[in-house]
Amino acid sequence: MSYTPEVLTVAEVAVRLRCSKAHVCNTINGKVRGVTPLPAISMGRRKLVRRATLECWLAQNDPGASDAMMMPSHAIDAVNA
Repeated sequence: MSYTPEVLTVAEVAVRLRCSKAHVCNTINGKVRGVTPLPAISMGRRKLVRRATLECWLAQNDPGASDAMMMPSHAIDAVNA
């Protein structure tokens, strides 16, 4: 049985998102265009992210999320568009 921490470091978030720690910090600070800032807990200069918060943030910022509306292909009239 493996232990999964409830609170993640910036390095752990970076591994989960497959990006750099600097990019995670920029996301936390709201400097990444096209996504909402990632909520984090500040402990001095250290930033921590709750696992549940990260999962919610991922769902909110996923352009292919299930709440996105897609028209069925038969409803699209490409010829007369």
